Amino acid sequence: MPRPMGLQRKTELDTDRIGWLLVKLATPAFLGMFVQAMYNTVNTIFIGRYVGMEGIAGLSIVFPLQMFAMGLGMMVGVGGLSVISRSIGSGDNARAERALGNCFTACVALSLCVMIILLPFMDFWLRLIGASDAVLPYAKGYFTIIIAGSIFNTLAIALLTLVRAEGNTRIPMISMILASVLSIILSAFFIIVLKWGVQGAALATVTSQIVSMVYLLTYYLTGKSYLKVHTKNFTPDLKIIKAMLSIGIASFVQTVASSISSIVVLHSVVRYGGDNALAAFGIIQRLMMFSNLPAMTIGQGLQPILGFNYGAKRYRLAIKAIYMAFISSTILSSILFVFVYLYPGPLVQIFRNDPELIAMGAYAARLAFLALPLMGLVMVSQMIFQAVGKAVQAFIGAIVRPIIFLIPIVLIFSKVWELDGVFLSLPAADVLTFILVIVLLLPIISEFRKKAVKDDREKAGGVTPGRQDQRLMR
Repeated sequence: MPRPMGLQRKTELDTDRIGWLLVKLATPAFLGMFVQAMYNTVNTIFIGRYVGMEGIAGLSIVFPLQMFAMGLGMMVGVGGLSVISRSIGSGDNARAERALGNCFTACVALSLCVMIILLPFMDFWLRLIGASDAVLPYAKGYFTIIIAGSIFNTLAIALLTLVRAEGNTRIPMISMILASVLSIILSAFFIIVLKWGVQGAALATVTSQIVSMVYLLTYYLTGKSYLKVHTKNFTPDLKIIKAMLSIGIASFVQTVASSISSIVVLHSVVRYGGDNALAAFGIIQRLMMFSNLPAMTIGQGLQPILGFNYGAKRYRLAIKAIYMAFISSTILSSILFVFVYLYPGPLVQIFRNDPELIAMGAYAARLAFLALPLMGLVMVSQMIFQAVGKAVQAFIGAIVRPIIFLIPIVLIFSKVWELDGVFLSLPAADVLTFILVIVLLLPIISEFRKKAVKDDREKAGGVTPGRQDQRLMR
């Protein structure tokens, strides 16, 4: 007799084949996010070729505020994943289901707050970021539809993360691929055929988010999930919410901080390079989505593994998972760095065949991506802090790079090297973040090692770990 689907997924996390499990969880996440990044890229290509440089600049202006709305979904999802995976690992499924219900409630409430704060004052926010008279109409057209539909995006992002908390990566992958393919088709139809411009791109995005949200909800409502949705769990549980937000707030703060630093960077880009440089920076942002995918998805694959083994007090397997994630993410980030550094021109040309834009974008990309090989460890480390409930470390890692490092460096470097300084500030902030993350991470690794040795001695009756276990410790 086959095991129930939910139990089977729990068993997938309950294994010592960490390398196999990491690949199994990270690969679908990568495929899904790759297609999603492809949509964002194709959408920008359509705008660049059928609307113009002002359209790309308009999308760039909206991006920091769009990140703010997305950050809410990440906050709920990441906080919920940490609580849920650790609860499943410790056998407390009732608490996991309460956390799931509270995630739904939090997403709806927070999304409504975003719409109330942003929509009535859109001109103020867009001008604050740096929209010129030429770019403002494009930014407003895109912004209005995107923010009005933010509730669907918030729920979809949170649900993507929550489903992975059970060890299920197939459903999130299908959801992202389905939404992204639909978005590409609708964008082509709305922008090229109907000539709706940036409004068409926004409408395609929101429609795909609705489809993604409905698909993920179906996973829970049809009883296929391990955790079940009960209406009684929608009632706010302050302890659960506090536990979720204490972890997830780091993701939100990181997103908000990134939005604030993006505003500062965009201001500097417009000041020293104008709307053409703004369009080039918008293209670089899309390239960054692809370059960060390997580390991001490896970190996402690591989170449920680490949360489960931490909750089950299997520290040796937790250490093994961390090391494997570090090595693989660093190798892949380094390969992408070489590719971007050698071929930036053809990558920029995909978006718009404008010689001046290509030259500026290629030059800026070589500066902005200098620290890419370090980002594998940085991004995976941030996931580690969240997965094991290290709220303070997660918060520090989230806030320091965009606020403490990037903003002052942008202001200083731009005074000295103008537009070059703006783009050089990105890798400079990345290097400092790398050093900080190492300092924050080493005590956690040391703590895991000590607990692993203690467990070995207790199991062996005082005998020190064997050679095989010692290899895992190294």
